[in-house]
Amino acid sequence: MKPAESQQILAEQRKLRPVSPHLAIYRMQINYFNSPFNRITGSVLSGAFYCFGAAYLVSPLFGWHLDTATIVAAFGSMPVAAKVAAKFAMAFPFTFHGINGVGHLFWDTGRGFARKQIVSRGWTILGLSVVSAVYLAVWV
Repeated sequence: MKPAESQQILAEQRKLRPVSPHLAIYRMQINYFNSPFNRITGSVLSGAFYCFGAAYLVSPLFGWHLDTATIVAAFGSMPVAAKVAAKFAMAFPFTFHGINGVGHLFWDTGRGFARKQIVSRGWTILGLSVVSAVYLAVWV
């Protein structure tokens, strides 16, 4: 068999193979958003901690004031709405990533893989994250 003939047979076989679902035809569900958002929140949180830690270490070299008293005074001078918004912006990624991590630990036990359970788990994680972030932003 010549190479051109084998390529032709291979091309014909490829036409008969099933095509895997693509994102354009996939019906989006809550876990479609929760999975990448979990990775994004983990990256953002770790990046923020590293950036603040590095800034805190080099702040004396640049004359920045990142000590506790300065940060507390700056935060205390903000309007109440800005305080709540800033606290919610910090609390929501933290609570979402933590609660979703617990959900993944539950999956590691091999339970909860039915479609209905996955959807209810996703909405439960999102709801608990919002409620706990609002609690942390308003009352703590």
